[in-house]
Amino acid sequence: MKNPGPPGDLFLASTSSARKALMDGLGLPYRTEAPGVDEHVPAQLSALEAVAMLAVRKARAVHERHPDAWVLGADQLVEVEGTTLGKPHDRDAARAQLGRLLGHTHAIHTGVCLVGPGGHLTQAVETTHLTFFPLPPEELERYLDTGEWEGCAGSYRVEGQGQALLAKLEGDRTNVQGLPMLPVVRLLRQAGFAFFARP
Repeated sequence: MKNPGPPGDLFLASTSSARKALMDGLGLPYRTEAPGVDEHVPAQLSALEAVAMLAVRKARAVHERHPDAWVLGADQLVEVEGTTLGKPHDRDAARAQLGRLLGHTHAIHTGVCLVGPGGHLTQAVETTHLTFFPLPPEELERYLDTGEWEGCAGSYRVEGQGQALLAKLEGDRTNVQGLPMLPVVRLLRQAGFAFFARP
């Protein structure tokens, strides 16, 4: 029986190396493209609403340029004690963010959205809870020296040296890395993508 193959070209609306590594693991052919969107959202939105809105905005932006393709968009925010943390703009901001996370539990929310031909749009939001060890100031500075905080909501990467910050993780680890693969696979299967295709 012939494998039906994918329903069309697939784009990941992101150039994140962590997201690309997770997508590569699926073995599906896809391309990446930066969405290039305004990431501002209304202040009254919750973190869950914000990541859902931005994932849709990113997927739609790339889909407008490739209307016959399927586009997967994602966005991530860190939430601690009701406050949302995005990407730090410099080392001082990263130090302040990590200072709020160390010794405490926080949530990571990632919104994913799959947009396809004919107005297809499905989405999901995944949440993972993490608890960090408390660190003395000199150890925090050594972590900041790694530069892993750059471009990361919450100022850390669990796929790198940041995993040494983790005391506890509840939920999907891939969600923390930027792309929750459980809902991603579900959305792709619902859209008719075939896995384990022969070359």
